[in-house]
Amino acid sequence: MDHSDDEIMYIDSEEENLLSNDEERESDDNYDGLADQEDHMKRSQKSYWTGYITTKIEDGSGCLRVACPEPSCSAAVGQDLIDKIAKKEHKEKYYTYFLRSYVEEGKKFKWCPSPGCEYAVDFGGSSSTTSNYDVSCLCSFKFCWDCCEDAHSPVDCDTVSKWLLKNRDESENTNWILTKTKPCPKCKRPIEKNQGCRHMSCSAPCKFQFCWICLKPWTGHTACNVFKEDNEDKTKRKRAKEAINRYHHYYERWEFNQSSRLTAVSDLEKWQSMWLKELSAILGTPETQLQFTVEAWLQIIECRRVLKWAYAFGYYLINHEPSKQHFFEYLQGEAESGLDRLHKCAKEELKQFIAKTKDLKKHFMKFQAKLISLTKTTKSYFENLVNALENGLTDVTHNEIIKSTQG
Repeated sequence: MDHSDDEIMYIDSEEENLLSNDEERESDDNYDGLADQEDHMKRSQKSYWTGYITTKIEDGSGCLRVACPEPSCSAAVGQDLIDKIAKKEHKEKYYTYFLRSYVEEGKKFKWCPSPGCEYAVDFGGSSSTTSNYDVSCLCSFKFCWDCCEDAHSPVDCDTVSKWLLKNRDESENTNWILTKTKPCPKCKRPIEKNQGCRHMSCSAPCKFQFCWICLKPWTGHTACNVFKEDNEDKTKRKRAKEAINRYHHYYERWEFNQSSRLTAVSDLEKWQSMWLKELSAILGTPETQLQFTVEAWLQIIECRRVLKWAYAFGYYLINHEPSKQHFFEYLQGEAESGLDRLHKCAKEELKQFIAKTKDLKKHFMKFQAKLISLTKTTKSYFENLVNALENGLTDVTHNEIIKSTQG
């Protein structure tokens, strides 16, 4: 096999033949003998190649880069040869490795992180929009393209990462708060001491300067080396309790909305597989005209997802920006109240129409108008919340600037 060292050659399946079919025969007398030899050598070479390729495939994904076994030859083995001589089970393994390589080495493909799912997701957007972008797999699982966690828009990946890490080991976080941080005496935000000096300065916009040891203002500060029984342990316990209570407030609601969302997913599956058909038969109405019930459940599921991550966002809102916090809590409360009304209507009031009652169609028309209205209203509330979070709650800051200018 002649080729230059800089050239990649691929072994074609026809190179199994040691003797060319169009090779000139020396005589008619020895033709049959040569044919037998050629057939024997073909079988021997095929057996060798089958064993060689089988071994490489069994060794793992390195079979994608398998080369000619001849030490002096660097030609790569082509897929046509593998297709021709490998057994079915080994072909399947080879193409599984090939698919994985294609997905994992590409920038627009990722495996779905849902347990048990074997689908790969093709990202259809441009590379500039892949940050904090939620995608949906064919298995219905939604995840963030950037960090592969559950879909968490409009909350950014850094906040999600910090929140999940905190949830995994809250006891250690509480100890860290006690030993490594102290609250700013002015804005109460936890501050980490990262230098040796006890002169501390809170970050902007607070910028309050104080003593790390006694927490007194640095202006006019005097020596604080004299022991005073000021219940320091009691203060530490109070700080720890406040930190834990605050965390539990947000975690409990984060967990509730996660659990409620999963229940809603299950309820929707039951509704579509069982009750929707039964209601269609009772009312004598096509299922296509009852899709507003499915849309309501889909809205509930999406809103529970957003509300879940909104609580993680709220936990990291800094205390020295009360205007942003109040604006966020107002939008969150409005959205949550609307969602509770919609969820109750879909879960409790919808069930009554499965039982055959008098004037069913009349009552159902009123219910239909109510459910559609609640779905639209709730969607509007959550659009406001999502837009505010995506903009970093800048709307409230902008409004304050306008008010101060007018004043």
